[in-house]
Amino acid sequence: MPIFEYKAVKGDGATVTGILDADTAKDARTVLRNKRLHVTDIRPVEDVGREEKRRRLPSLFRRKHRGEIAMVTRQLATMLKAGIPLAQSLNALVEQSGTRDIEAILRDTREKVLQGAGLAEALAFHPSYFSELYVNMVRAGEASGNLDVVLSRLADYGQKQNRLRAKVKAALTYPAVMVVFGILVVLLLTGFVVPKIVDVLRSAKRDAVLPVPTRILMTFSQFLTSYWWLLIAIVITLVILVRLLLRDDRYRFGWDRLKLRFPIVGELLRRQSVSRFAITLSTLLKSGIPALQALNIVKNVVDNLVMKKVVQEVHDRILEGADISTPLKKSGIFPPVVGYMVSIGEQSGQLEEILDRISESYDEEIEITIQKVTSLIEPILIVFLAVAVGFVIVSVLLPILEIGQSI
Repeated sequence: MPIFEYKAVKGDGATVTGILDADTAKDARTVLRNKRLHVTDIRPVEDVGREEKRRRLPSLFRRKHRGEIAMVTRQLATMLKAGIPLAQSLNALVEQSGTRDIEAILRDTREKVLQGAGLAEALAFHPSYFSELYVNMVRAGEASGNLDVVLSRLADYGQKQNRLRAKVKAALTYPAVMVVFGILVVLLLTGFVVPKIVDVLRSAKRDAVLPVPTRILMTFSQFLTSYWWLLIAIVITLVILVRLLLRDDRYRFGWDRLKLRFPIVGELLRRQSVSRFAITLSTLLKSGIPALQALNIVKNVVDNLVMKKVVQEVHDRILEGADISTPLKKSGIFPPVVGYMVSIGEQSGQLEEILDRISESYDEEIEITIQKVTSLIEPILIVFLAVAVGFVIVSVLLPILEIGQSI
C-alpha cells in the first residue's frame, strides 16, 4: 500500500503535516476529510529509502533517533513475545510513533512485510537507521525462530551503547564549552574593551610610552580587529582540509592511531572501542551468527581504523586455523587481559559470557576514566583562562598606574 505525505488545515486554522498509507491519493484525501482536515497538499512517498538519500541535510547533521530506535525495538520484542503477529505489532508501533521519520520508516517496513518480505529484508532498505549489525541479527532471529529474543538483545545493546556514548560526550562537552566561552571572553576584551581603554590612556598622556605587556596586547587587538575575517577563513579552511584528508584511509588510520596515544583521552577511546567490540561480538554470537560473519560485522561497528585492522587480522587468522585470543594478544591494541579472558572463554565454551564481563568491566573503567579526565581538564582550563584574563588586566592596569604616579 502506498504511503502519502500530506499538509492539511484543521477547523481552527492550524496547519498540520503527517503521513498515512492508502491505496490511492483519493482514498487518502477521504480519510483526512473524515478527520475534519482540509488537505492543501498531498504527495506519494515512493520509497522511503530513496527519500532518505534525497534529504538536503548532509549525513553529519542528520538525526538518527538512536534512542527511539532502541525503544521501538524493545516494544516490538515485547509484543512478539506476547504472541502478537508481526504485522499487527508494526501497526501498533506506527500508531504510537512520536517521530515523523520513524513513523514513515515503520509504515514502509509494515507494507513490505505485508507484501511477503522478511523483517530483516524490509529494514535493510533504511541503512541510516538500521545498521548492518541490526539487520543481520534480525535475519538470524528470523531463521532461528527467536526473533523476540534477538530483538530484546538488540534493544539492550542499543540502550547500552547510547548510555556509553552519552557518558563520553558528557566528559568532553564541559571542557569544550569552557574553552569556547573562555576564547570568546578574551576576544571580546581584546577586540572591543581594550582598544577603548587604551585610547583613553593615550589621550590622557600623549607622550607616554606604554608598557611592554600593553603594547603586546594592543598589537594583538589591532590584528584581531583588522584581520578577524582572515582568522575565520583560516579556521574554515583548516576544518574543510582536515575533513577531506580524513576521507582518505591513510590519513584516517594515522589520526585514529594518534588518538589512541593521547594521554588519558586515548585510553578512554581505547576502552570504549574494546567495550564495543566485546558487547557487539557477544550479542552476535548469542544470536546464532557464525564467528567469521560476526567479526565482519564487528569491524564495521568499531569506529577506529586501527581497531578495525586488528579485527580483520583476527578474522584472517581464524581462516588459517587460529583462535580469536592469539591475534588479540599480539595486536598491541587490545590489553593483554582481554586476550587471556577470551582464551579462557574459548576453552570453556563460555565465550559470550566472558565477552559480556569484559564489556561490563571496561564500562566501569570508562566511568572512572571520565572522572579522571574531568578532574584533570577543569583545573588546567581554569588556570589557562585565569592567565589569559590576568594578562589582559595587567596590560590595562600598568599604564593607569604609571599615569597615576606621574600626576
